[in-house]
Formats: sequence, C-alpha cells, structure tokens
Amino acid sequence: MRQPLTLKDHHHEHRLFSLRLLVAVALVLVLSLVLVGRMAWLQIAQHSRFTTLSDNNRVLTQAMSPPRGLITDRNGEILAVNRPDFTLELAVEQSADLHDTLNRIRQLIPLTDDDLERFERRRTSARRPWEPIPLRGRLTEEEIARIAVHQHELPGARVTASPVRYYPHSHLFSHVLGYVNRLNAEDLDNMTLAEQRNYSGTHYYGRTGVERYYEHRLHGQVGYRQVETNARGRILRVLEEQPPIPGDDLRLSLDLRVQQAAYDALGERRGAVIAIDPRDGSVLAFVSRPGFDPNLFVTGISHKDYARYQQDHDHPLFNRALQGRYPPGSTVKPMLGLAGLDAGVTTWERTIHDPGYFSLEGNPHRYRDWKRWGHGQVDMEKAVVQSCDTYFYDMGFRLGIDRMHDFMVGFSIGETTGIDLLNESEGNMPSREWKRAARNAPWFHGDTINTSIGQGFMLTTPLQLAVATAILANDGHQVVPTLAADETHRPRRPDIVLKDPQNWERMKHAMEAVVHSNRGTGRVMAKDARYHMGAKSGTAQVFSVGQEETYNEEELAERMLDHALIVSFAPVENPAIAVAVMVENGRHGGSVAGPVARQVMDAWLLDEDGNLSVPEPLARPPIQNALPAPANTTAATAHSTRTAAQ
Repeated sequence: MRQPLTLKDHHHEHRLFSLRLLVAVALVLVLSLVLVGRMAWLQIAQHSRFTTLSDNNRVLTQAMSPPRGLITDRNGEILAVNRPDFTLELAVEQSADLHDTLNRIRQLIPLTDDDLERFERRRTSARRPWEPIPLRGRLTEEEIARIAVHQHELPGARVTASPVRYYPHSHLFSHVLGYVNRLNAEDLDNMTLAEQRNYSGTHYYGRTGVERYYEHRLHGQVGYRQVETNARGRILRVLEEQPPIPGDDLRLSLDLRVQQAAYDALGERRGAVIAIDPRDGSVLAFVSRPGFDPNLFVTGISHKDYARYQQDHDHPLFNRALQGRYPPGSTVKPMLGLAGLDAGVTTWERTIHDPGYFSLEGNPHRYRDWKRWGHGQVDMEKAVVQSCDTYFYDMGFRLGIDRMHDFMVGFSIGETTGIDLLNESEGNMPSREWKRAARNAPWFHGDTINTSIGQGFMLTTPLQLAVATAILANDGHQVVPTLAADETHRPRRPDIVLKDPQNWERMKHAMEAVVHSNRGTGRVMAKDARYHMGAKSGTAQVFSVGQEETYNEEELAERMLDHALIVSFAPVENPAIAVAVMVENGRHGGSVAGPVARQVMDAWLLDEDGNLSVPEPLARPPIQNALPAPANTTAATAHSTRTAAQ
C-alpha cells in the first residue's frame, strides 16, 4: 500500500536554524567577552602585581660584593686577608612558615642563641627586600652536606661561599689594623644614596683602626648579575653579569719584625710602644697590650667572648697607644729645656745649686726633687742627664706657662698628631685658658712648676711622645705619623725654628749622655749596643704624696705604682727611628721601659747577624702642605702630682 506523501516545512526549519545560530553566536560572544574581560583584568588591573611576582620568582637582580683589598706590611707580609667562608642564608620572603623552617634547620646543624638573636635583629631592621639574611657562618663540610640533602624542605635557605676577613697575626696588630664586622642599618643611614648602592650585597664594613680609616679604598665597587630562579629560589641560570671591582690592596709602613719585637718586649705587662721613622713619618710599630683577637668580631662576637673582654681588668679593648693619656714626666724635659733656651731664661752654662727641693720666694712650700739630698751644682746638660727636677722647677717658673704652652704644642703635645686613624686623643697641654674653662679656677705658680717636669695637668699619649721625639731628632722638622705607605697628602704644622739651631745638636748630645754616661738615668739600655742612641726616661705618678711624706713601693698595690716611660732615637748622628714606650705601673722608666725601647731599635737597625744596617726610608715624596697648629680645646683632668724619681 502506497505511503502518503509528506511535504517539508522549509520556512519552519529556516527559523529554527536561525534561532540556534543566534544562540550559538550569543554564547560565543558572551564567552569571548568573559575571556577578554578576564585577560584585561589580569594584564591591566593586575599588571603591577603579577609583574612583581614574576620578577621575584623567576628573574632576580643580585648585587655582587667586591673582594676586599688585602693589607700588608712594608715588606709584603700579609696582615689582613680574605678566606672563603660558607654561610647559611635565609630569604624570609620565600618561607611560608619561618618558624617551621628554623626548626628544621636546627635539627640539621647547631644554632646558638647568639645566631638566632643576630638573625632576628637583622630580620626586623631596615634592609633591602628579598635580601637573604645570614643565619650561621663557618659551616663545616658535613653541615653543608646535610643542608644539601634536605634543601627541598628548606624554602628560602641557601648556602653561599663568600670571602670573610681573616687576621693571621691575631692580637699582634689588633689595635692598629682594627677589624671589620657586619654592616648595619646605622652604617647605611650615614651613607649617601650612591654609597648605599655601592654597598648592596656587602655584609662587612671597616669598624676600627686601619680597616675603618681606609674603608673607601679597601671596599671596591659593587657588581650585579641577573639570574633566573625557580619557585624555591634556586638559581637556574645566569642571564647577565657585571663583575665587581675589587678593593685596593693597602701596603702599610709597619714592619712585622719590629712590631713583633715591640709586642714581645712588653711581655704580659700593660703598655704601649710606638716606633716612627723621623725621616718620613712612617710608623714602624704600633703596639698596645693587652690586645684582642679581631677575628672574633668579624662575623659577630658572642656574648660570652664580649663579656670576657669587657670584664677584664686589663681592658684589652682600650687602645693605650692612641687614646691612653698619661703624664709624660721627665720624658719631655729635653723639649722644655729647648723652650727655656730659646726664650733666653737659661743657657747651657748657667748653673744652680740643687739642695733637693725648690721654693718660691716668701713661700715655705718645698717642691721636692726625686733625689732627696739634691744634685749639687747643676747646669742644663747635667739636669737632662740626671733628670734634675729642681733645675726644671726653676727654669719653668722663669719661663712661665704661656711660653711653655706655645712652644710645646709645636711638638704635638696636647694636639692630635694627624695619624691616619680615627678617635685619636688630644692629651692636654695646660694653659690659663684651659684651666679657666675646665676647672673654673685661676692658674697658680704651683701649676707652672708641676708642668715644668711633665706632671700636673699635662697629659700625653704614647703616640704624641713618639712624634715629639721624632721632631726633636729631626731638628724641628715636623713629622706626621703615617701608616699607609703611599700616603702623602697629610696636613702638618710649621717646623720649629730655634733662634740658635745649635741647641738641637747640644740637646741630642745630652740625651745621648742619658744612655751612654755612667750617671745617666737610662744607662741600662745601652749595654753592648752596636750604635749610639739618645733617650730620656720618665715616670708618671698614679697618686699624689705630700711634700714631707714618703712611701715604700714594695707595700703599694701593683696598680698604684708609677707608670714607666722612655723616649729614644737612634743612631744619634743620623736618626732613623724614634721610639716611645709606656709600661703601666712599671715603676722606673730607665730600667723597665728602656730595655723595651732597645729591643725595638735593634729590630729596625741591626741585620740578622747583629750588624748595624740602617734601612732606607720608604720611597715616597715628603709631605708638603703645612697648616698652623690648631687651638687646644681639650678639657683634660689629672691627679695632683708629687715630684717623682726619674
């Protein structure tokens, strides 16, 4: 049976197709709009955020600290060097749970309370974003291996190898070289923006001594590199690199052999030794004992070690050579004698009778000589050789404090010497103005008399005494103590010009007799000498004694004994070394400090066979620019003093 014929409704199908097409197009448009909107939101509204996340997680710019310059003595012996140190660092921004990460690290390697305290202090202080913070240094190979095995469990942690300062001679040069330690926020705050950029990536900064003074030369120029990292901060590849420029090596004028001789000669006693070449101002030895181990300070000294230094009654962190202020005693009598001669208040031939004391007319007070029965008839040379106090009391009273002050500051007494170190003490050369400002009191005749033998308010550093001796040995030509072997641009005072230049030679001859005559106070130091030297011994009182009082040295506590001092130079005919020695509570300058000075001079002037062999000065041009001496502004204090045996 035939089926009925069915006709298609083309109009209906066309409408259905159009409707479906419209829905599909609308759906595509909606989805496209959503996609475009999302893309716009991500790339425009969130562009800054995702760019930062991308850069921080994939491409980092790392600062590369420059290798610090080496420090050597004049002969190339290494005094400060860099050696590799493996340090665990932690980028806290990459650690989701810092507490958990630190606990995991503590299970792998020992962390002290000091380590964690330093880490927390650096974490909470101002620092550059994403900069890793050192957690612990001096890692052993075994510790490095443990960290490497568990690296995947320690997000943000990495072991870096970086050069760390090392001082191979430890205590020997501690007070002159100083040390570096961690750069901190305060250091950065005191820098210009350009300097801050140059210290990006740098962990260490010169803190004291030569390391601090020549920081600008030793540091170098920072470098940079761009690296690609994964999400855990591990470097995948280096994209670009600009190497750092190493710091300059620094050659010093110090001589290791002379420094060692000075250090050994002091032994375990507290004191200081300074040796200078008067021909060019080169510092040959700079010793302050006791010293300290500067290596402990580099990566951060522990509380225990620092407390040990702080509680030590010998004060090993105190720089006696640069900052210790002591009455110079009779060591300045040659300079004071030149002042009297130049002012015309005395002559080489003028004599006085010394009964063992000096009194002002109409005043019963007696200023005692160290030799209670006196020296008899005394002229200038005998007064220097036998250290006659009475002669200098009389001469100093005639000279007066005004002329005394103006003459002595030319020898750097009471003034900074200009050495290339920071925090040098001025000492004190007293004057009427100083006492009025410091004590609110007038100047008395007794003050002048005490000052005339290097006591009373007069205070000097061992460095100042060495410079003053070098100037005298140099016939008044100024000497600027200098540590850097290539340093030439140093300000200096005008030379001291005497009315009679022959007084320089005559005073040096008198100082020679201090050592080489039978009655000289420093004769013990000249035994079996291969050369002639000049010297002047002295003592500095620790407490005062009344004019009629006496005491037994053997019954005094060790720290109440007089300080022992001596200044010396050699060879007399052409001085190539000037030395100042101070031994705290050493009692007697000639017999205690004298042998120390002798060993230092031998180390410089004698060869290995014990023959005289004077080294040539450093090959550098003399310092030319002369400056007037600055006004004395030190407000020093000192004990009232008695006359001391020299």
